[in-house]
Amino acid sequence: MALKVRNDLNPYITGINTKNIYPCSKLVSTVTGVNVQPNKAIVGANAFAHEAGIHQDGVLKQRNTYEIMEASEVGIPSNHIVLGKHSGRHAFKDRLNDFGYKLSEDKFEIAFVKFKELCDKKKYVFDEDIEALINEEFVRSGDFYKLNSLACSSGTDEKPTAKLSLNIDGQIIVVEESGDGPIDSVFQSICKAAGITPKLDSYNVASVTGGMDAQAEVSVIIKEDNHTARGKGSSTDVIVASAKAFINALNNLRWRKLHPKIVSPKGI
Repeated sequence: MALKVRNDLNPYITGINTKNIYPCSKLVSTVTGVNVQPNKAIVGANAFAHEAGIHQDGVLKQRNTYEIMEASEVGIPSNHIVLGKHSGRHAFKDRLNDFGYKLSEDKFEIAFVKFKELCDKKKYVFDEDIEALINEEFVRSGDFYKLNSLACSSGTDEKPTAKLSLNIDGQIIVVEESGDGPIDSVFQSICKAAGITPKLDSYNVASVTGGMDAQAEVSVIIKEDNHTARGKGSSTDVIVASAKAFINALNNLRWRKLHPKIVSPKGI
């Protein structure tokens, strides 16, 4: 971006389509399960954010005072229309096009139904919500483990228990387990259904957007033998998001076992 922005001072041309930088960053984040830190240059959430009053005033009067490039140049959508339950197919499809998602008619209808279901849970649906929805619905298609249903009970005088239905390669498995808390009981139930007991090495939860009705995005890292896998899941219910993240990690763990790393003798 430095070469492109200051092309008046250098004669170099890279030929890189810079509008794919942000979408590529989101894709890598989805595949690896590693969140992009907010202060990351160009693609971080704060890259084009201005909090100080003097900065906001300068940007409103003359944007290039504090921004030497526009967000659209790196592929960040500039459309700030907030979608909701009254938004139609055209508005939803237009937003998907802004993100670069090209869905078939069948997949678009599935995505639109999921979008409407999310609108019933949230008053406003933001860009981050739509990205999480698309990634969860289509990027992970063909998973070996799939969550059918989940019910949890917990309280001050009640032992945390989780009952879930898991689709394992087409076979429905229903289990119920208790744990130290609702999240632990969910993980114990999933492990029992899958027949494996990986170690939970890391568990993190973050809000996709602001507000009381915001979606929770859970990231986990699990280990078994010499294999490590990451998983992510999102939902307005943090327990459901945790279950999705753990199942996503199990699918990634299974893939790693089936596709072990091949190391060249020369280290190349």
